[in-house]
Amino acid sequence: MKAKTVSIIGAGFSGLSAASFMAKAGWKVHVFEKHETPGGRARQLKEAGFVFDMGPGWYWMPDVFERYFQQFGKKVSDYYSLQRLDPSYRIYWKDGHNDIPASLDQFKRLLESLENGSAKKLDKFLAEAEYKYKVGIEKLVFKPGRSFNEFIDWDIVRGIFKLQVFSSIEDHIHNYFQDPRIRQLLEFPVLFLGALPASTPALYSLMNYADIIGGTWYPQGGMYSVVNAMYQLATELGVEFHFNETVSAIEFNKNDARKIKTSKGEYSSNAIIASADYHFIETSLLPERARSYSEKYWDSRTMAPSCLMYYVGLNKKIKRATHHMLFFDVSFDRHAKEIYANPAWPQDPLFYVSLASVSDKEAAPQDGEALVFLIPVAAGLNGDNEELRNQYFEKIIARFETRVGEEIRNNIVYKKSFSVSDFVDQYNAFKGNAYGLANTLWQTALFRPACRSKKIKNLFYTGQLTVPGPGVPPSLISGEVVARQVLKFFG
Repeated sequence: MKAKTVSIIGAGFSGLSAASFMAKAGWKVHVFEKHETPGGRARQLKEAGFVFDMGPGWYWMPDVFERYFQQFGKKVSDYYSLQRLDPSYRIYWKDGHNDIPASLDQFKRLLESLENGSAKKLDKFLAEAEYKYKVGIEKLVFKPGRSFNEFIDWDIVRGIFKLQVFSSIEDHIHNYFQDPRIRQLLEFPVLFLGALPASTPALYSLMNYADIIGGTWYPQGGMYSVVNAMYQLATELGVEFHFNETVSAIEFNKNDARKIKTSKGEYSSNAIIASADYHFIETSLLPERARSYSEKYWDSRTMAPSCLMYYVGLNKKIKRATHHMLFFDVSFDRHAKEIYANPAWPQDPLFYVSLASVSDKEAAPQDGEALVFLIPVAAGLNGDNEELRNQYFEKIIARFETRVGEEIRNNIVYKKSFSVSDFVDQYNAFKGNAYGLANTLWQTALFRPACRSKKIKNLFYTGQLTVPGPGVPPSLISGEVVARQVLKFFG
């Protein structure tokens, strides 16, 4: 019997994941990618002896990666090595900095030094977060979000109040801790989930469990080594990749997709999985009558942030720095509101710095450093130009030098910026978003864009604009979820 064929649009994490699961099920899989390499937003930049991860830089939730490879009879260690970072990261405040230790006991001592009694409170906070992590991942995250019936599960029903879906993570954290530094430390992970802490369900304190207990890791070679691992696995399973091949249209008859058209040809298939930007697929590859969602719908969505990023190479070593550094030396609340409440280019931005060459000697020449600076900004902002980018670079470099205590401005030998307009141009990202849709209550699970088209029966979607949401681990899960849905439809 001839194997069924699936065409997958996009070779990011979710596309690679879906491809391997479909190939494992015996399907002939073709993946079409507009760029010359896999990875999507997690591509790699190599210039002047420096190596940068262009997108995600944090490796959290290692259990999700292990689970992914185990389903193919593999282990993470078959493809790349992991190092747990200690300190996990450093936070710079207005009046100093704190290194966040990998050890739970040391972390408790740090919190106790900031607020008396906080160590004991942390035990209860983490016990609740552990419950949310384990029940949430197992019972919520792997659901396709197509029916309320999916969530009729005794563990969910019994623990609905323990999951704290209907209260905010801001209230939850503030009920435990009073020190503003502890609050910011625990709230920062949700800043990248796409909403103010006041609008994010307390369910997402599961991210604190992932941070504090699961740890911050570094895959040698950077996050792109994960891309390479997934790409290698997919090729081992027989997946065929078409790089430098842009998809221009999806052709269908009535409600049945028949083929895709690309810059190099036409390809027939039994099913199509779109791992590229959901909005782009609908508005650029389909006529209006075949779209599941209107422009009004998309414009009403709350987007996770975009980014203003700089890839910087130095011809000197930095003595007083760690791999991950968060600069919270300005108003946390004001910048958050400039992203979510009143979108605008921030006056005084928080920013993050990745210094991968601290952990990886291959990331920079022997006497150099490779840095990535990242400022979260609102999606959909206008005015992204070189003048604005240079202004922000000067702002954050001055603060970096002041807080770290070292001059680097005159040692920059390579610099490249990337922001809102690049996300649109390079990834067809809706409103130039970097992280997809915000994880607000009304954009979680059933309330996210569906992983199967409402108009074309054999067109499916995966990635950060559908279930389960933004982030690298959710993208791996998203690929698995959509593959199950395809197989179920054709079962």
